[in-house]
Amino acid sequence: MHSLERIGRYRLERRLGSGAFATVWLAHDDELDAPVAVKVLAENWAHRLDVRERFLSEARLLRRAGSSRVVQVYDIGELPDGRPYFVMQYADAGTLADLLAAGPLPVPRALALTAEAARGAAALHEAGIVHRDIKPTNVLLHTAPDGELLLLADLGLAKSLAQASVLTLAAGSAGYQPPEQAEPGEGIDARADVYSLGAVGYELVTGTVPGPPGKVVPPGRLRPDLGEDAERALLRALEPDRERRWPTAQSFADELDRLAAASGPRPGSRLDAVRGRIGTATLVVAGVLAAAVAAVTVTVVLNRPTGSAGAVTVRDATGRVAVRVPAGWARELRDSGWDPHTLGLATGHEPGLVVADRVADWSDLGAAVDGVFVGVAGHGDVTARVDALAHSGCHYAGARAFSAGAWHGRVRTWNDCPDGGSVTESALGPADGSARPEVYVQVRQRGDAEATDSVLRSLRVT
Repeated sequence: MHSLERIGRYRLERRLGSGAFATVWLAHDDELDAPVAVKVLAENWAHRLDVRERFLSEARLLRRAGSSRVVQVYDIGELPDGRPYFVMQYADAGTLADLLAAGPLPVPRALALTAEAARGAAALHEAGIVHRDIKPTNVLLHTAPDGELLLLADLGLAKSLAQASVLTLAAGSAGYQPPEQAEPGEGIDARADVYSLGAVGYELVTGTVPGPPGKVVPPGRLRPDLGEDAERALLRALEPDRERRWPTAQSFADELDRLAAASGPRPGSRLDAVRGRIGTATLVVAGVLAAAVAAVTVTVVLNRPTGSAGAVTVRDATGRVAVRVPAGWARELRDSGWDPHTLGLATGHEPGLVVADRVADWSDLGAAVDGVFVGVAGHGDVTARVDALAHSGCHYAGARAFSAGAWHGRVRTWNDCPDGGSVTESALGPADGSARPEVYVQVRQRGDAEATDSVLRSLRVT
């Protein structure tokens, strides 16, 4: 791509993100003195007429929606090299995916945000548009004088309902995709977006993307305080048979609002809550551990009392990872893997587990937790990523080398954390000098006993 400093009257400030077909820039409209987002078609697709038309179609559909619940399009144009661009409303507070980096949301807030997203989808449906790719990264948050706004974005896969009702190609993202979008079929309707909204709500409540259609673990198993009515509402949205889903996005939103009100008082602003917690009682890099925990699917309650003596060996779902932990820590286990991208490594699904006395509180350094997270990394430099970690509210006590049993590596320690405990971060490699596997281990513990070395010595990866 040629170097760009301006696009029309818009002065580019920084890249917000890039995808397969386009790049989005944060820019400044010097005439209106306002920030905007500018989406530009990628150079390598500029001469593909079908891709170009789909790009322009997104701008037209956003404009047609004409709703305050959908990102607004302000302008459209073409670069000197012929690539089209369009100028959009800039959402300054990130996405729902960013909120999830700090772990699952309080239930009332999760339900209320899902209801807001559903009302955005309802606005699209009223305009004759089906989104087809609703997921946390496509739901934006924007701060305004009268409060927080939630906006649907990225209509790159959207279609008019008239077009979508006939034969369509497969579209959508795994985990959020209804079965009727998974392969070419007889067409879809607005209930396809209802399924995706159910998946978004499920993830906001549990921190976990739901399983395949028809194989979704009931969210109450991952979030015991959810409540039966909220569980039923989410599972109805996630019905594989669209005839059994909520009939409209608006009816889903109405039920979620009722449930959110019944669940207790809502926090004033999730944005404020997240900023405050990161400043005091959570991980500065909360996305690393919260998302690592969220990557697994089921919490197994092991029913061991907190004060149990001795040690227990736990394993991940593949059987490749085994680690021995104090028995009192082994009350809950999530065992079906993690995505190393949450640590800044290459995206993928690798073996991993988290075992703790309270898994749901893992990412909150203000909540007292004893436990261990282990994640295998097939690619990348784990040591470099661990060296970049920091924990706000804790005292950094330094780093040391570790070498014992099958592993050698580096251990970094923080103590005097808000829960009164400590955190250790370890990057390990095989002691025999082999390049792989590398392993990331986090240990959280309270009290004076130091369990990190015994945990590391017990670790086995096959």
